[in-house]
Amino acid sequence: MKDSFFRSMTWLHTWVGLLFCWLLWLVFFAGTLSFFRQEITLWSKPELHQHSMTVQSSQQDLLDYGFNRLKTEAPDAARWWISLPSERNPLLRVSHLPYAQPGEKASWVNHNLAADSKAPITTRETKGGSFFYRLHFDLHYIDRTTARWIVCLASLFMLVALISGIVIHKRIFKDMFQFRTGKGSRSWLDGHNLSSVLALPFHLMITYTGLITLIFTLFPYPAQTVYEDGVKEFRKEFYPERQRPQQSHETLSTPAFAQSLDHFFTNWPEQPISRIIIDHPQDAAAVMKIYGANRSEIKDEQAVWLYSGKTGELLNTVHLEDSAAAQLYGGMIAMHTGRLASVGLRWLYFLCGLAGCAMIATGCVMWAKRIRERQKPTQSASFGLKLVESLNLAAIMGLPLATAAFFYANRLLPVGHSGRADQEVLAFFLTWAATALFAAKWRSQQGWRTLALVNALAWLLLPLCNALTTQGNLISYASKGQWALFMFDILALLAAAVFFWQSNKLQPAQQTGPQRARTERAA
Repeated sequence: MKDSFFRSMTWLHTWVGLLFCWLLWLVFFAGTLSFFRQEITLWSKPELHQHSMTVQSSQQDLLDYGFNRLKTEAPDAARWWISLPSERNPLLRVSHLPYAQPGEKASWVNHNLAADSKAPITTRETKGGSFFYRLHFDLHYIDRTTARWIVCLASLFMLVALISGIVIHKRIFKDMFQFRTGKGSRSWLDGHNLSSVLALPFHLMITYTGLITLIFTLFPYPAQTVYEDGVKEFRKEFYPERQRPQQSHETLSTPAFAQSLDHFFTNWPEQPISRIIIDHPQDAAAVMKIYGANRSEIKDEQAVWLYSGKTGELLNTVHLEDSAAAQLYGGMIAMHTGRLASVGLRWLYFLCGLAGCAMIATGCVMWAKRIRERQKPTQSASFGLKLVESLNLAAIMGLPLATAAFFYANRLLPVGHSGRADQEVLAFFLTWAATALFAAKWRSQQGWRTLALVNALAWLLLPLCNALTTQGNLISYASKGQWALFMFDILALLAAAVFFWQSNKLQPAQQTGPQRARTERAA
């Protein structure tokens, strides 16, 4: 009975892991990069690099400047938006949304300003780190709802694989300190065990909380039972700050925004502000929404204060004192996204995410290696084995190369090019597609070595490309204390070193005639 149970768990672990492993590799890889989403966006906009990252003006002064600018430039707008700079984002953003004409959709008009000098900054069009953030749960070129269902299903399989892996892991503590090189599939198993066990709490947390972030996609039924309009009505009640008041068409001659700010700063003097949104700023129904910054609190939703634009009185506070259920839900989402993390904790998230990538990659390769080792000398590879080997090469080597292509496109495409952000994304997927075609034809060890060398060169030359196309480089970043930009170049060089090491390990050994014939027949 015991042997049968462990055999069943081993079978379950193998197949639920294999079926979605390539999608999970994408989700983990893109999600790991997303922990430094704002830093990637900062690197992607070199026009910001010459401006001070230190905010010297008070929030009150920055808000006064933003309100004065909006009153002058867009007094009749439908919405005003002022985003204040933070430690990870040096920009003051002042935006307005015009009223839409019948049959048309209005677009935001954004002004990015230097927080130190208030000088306008024109940045290149780019998705930056947001591309990887959206990619890891919305995928791309796929309907959003469909994509999230696919990711939810893959995450469920991942959770089953993790739990079944724990069950079948008889030497979970011993394997934390064991890694044997040059032993074929045994070495891959050791790598799989090591990367799994070292970051196991993180793997369980990130997978489970990932499902929680999409819980209303998976289980909308409680909301549908309680609310007549289902999830839509539930969200209206849970997120009142996201609802827009109806326009009264009564002109507001003297808005009370200053009185509202005075009330806020008097009663919550220690609360930093992340942004302010005003609906219908020149209408009697105007509502000003002040969003507080969460700092290191374990919560996802920001506290919001809603003020009447006509009288200046406080209408409501949202997420200031949530229920226990709301705190648990928001805390899990905050743990998944890592928004609560300090710099050190964010690096720990990043390293554990890389361990997750290694766990998935070694599991993919190990399955194919074991099948290869069990084949007879005269036996040729099945279609399934060839498919798995091709997908392994395309995913594991193709995704890092496509990411490098995305960053090269950011630096090499003309700054004023129309649709520039979409062209960066296109460069990413075209590179990945080219890698997949290569993998379909050359999935042998030499194919792995070739792509490892291409990856190594791509990541090695990326800091040089950055230095030649911008005014910054590794040395200048260190001298100015621009550590986010400095670490980007360092990580690129470390990635190049890893791929060079890998290409060296994949150097084919000298084979005898019979060995060479066997390799050719197996392929």
